[in-house]
Amino acid sequence: MWHIREHKKLEKIITKLPAQVVKKYELWKDIIFRHGPEKLKEFPGFHDEKLTGDHSGQRSSRLNLQYRVIYEVDKDIVTIYVIEITAHDY
Repeated sequence: MWHIREHKKLEKIITKLPAQVVKKYELWKDIIFRHGPEKLKEFPGFHDEKLTGDHSGQRSSRLNLQYRVIYEVDKDIVTIYVIEITAHDY
C-alpha cells in the first residue's frame, strides 16, 4: 500500500472544486493507495505523464479536461505527495 500526503493548502482548494472533479480525485487517490502510480497507465482517462520545465520531477494526471492533479513520487518510502489540483495553466 502507498501513503498519500497532501499539501496543507489542498484542503482549501478542494472545497472550491466542482463535485465531479472531487469525485475523480477520490478515485485517483483510491487507485494510488491500493496499487501505486504505475496502475494509472491502465486508465487512459487520467493521461498520467511526467512533467518538464519548472515542474521537472513531478507528474500530472487529468481529473477532467480542465483540472490536473500535480504530484511527486517518493519510491524510497512509498509516498505520493500531492502538490496541487489546478486548472491547466502550466
